[in-house]
This record gives sequence, structure tokens and C-alpha cells, in this order.
Amino acid sequence: MKDENCIFCKIAAGEIPSATLYEDDDFRVILDLGPASKGHALILPKNHYRNLYDIDDEVASKAILLAKKMITKLTDVLNCDGYNIVQNNEEAAGQTVFHFHMHMIPRYKNDNVGLGWHMGELSEADKNEILEKLK
Repeated sequence: MKDENCIFCKIAAGEIPSATLYEDDDFRVILDLGPASKGHALILPKNHYRNLYDIDDEVASKAILLAKKMITKLTDVLNCDGYNIVQNNEEAAGQTVFHFHMHMIPRYKNDNVGLGWHMGELSEADKNEILEKLK
């Protein structure tokens, strides 16, 4: 499953050069060209899936295990203080390339990388509505 018009399909297939950190039959891991911090990398599946809604369960499982493997190695390589694993789904959530990918963003003390949100408060009404609708 490839999308001829998808830039991440082309990068994952090796048709467009990239700084590849890792590759196997299912994935290519590359350094992000617009990094949030030094060592920011992307996990790209070689098959095309629009986002987490569409990805095969087995491939999604492999992706998170690969993220764990990569950040474990990269933490030592980069001497970073922590990691954010970020995965956006649809435009409203910040997805700009519609090919499933996971960001592995190394974090350094006082790096000012802006991934936060304003903390709200769970109201009783919202809690009850969500719990009821999930039944």
C-alpha cells in the first residue's frame, strides 16, 4: 500500500534521500528536517496509512515498540534529559502530512520546546456525558 503522491511514502521507500537512523521491512526512521530540538526524528511506516485511525493494529504495535527501542539508544547518543513521543491525527490536531508518523522529540532541560497545553478542569457534566456515551 503506497500513495504515489505522498512525500512520506517516497522517503520511506528511499526514493527521496533522508538522514536515516534505522530501517527494517516495515519502517524507516529519519531525522526531521524541521526539528523541534537536536535529534528530533520521525518513524515512518513503509506502507501508507493516513493516521492512527487507519493504521493496521500490528503495525501500530510495532511502531510504539520501535519508538521505545530508538529513544533508549538515542537518549545515550544525544545525552538528552527525556523524550516526547508525539503522534497527530487530522488537521485539527496538528497533522500536516497525512501519512501516519510518530515524532520522537528529545528534551533537554530548559529547551523551551513548546508542546504544552493549558490545563483545564474535568466538569461533572463532561465526565458523565462521556462515560454515558461510551456505554
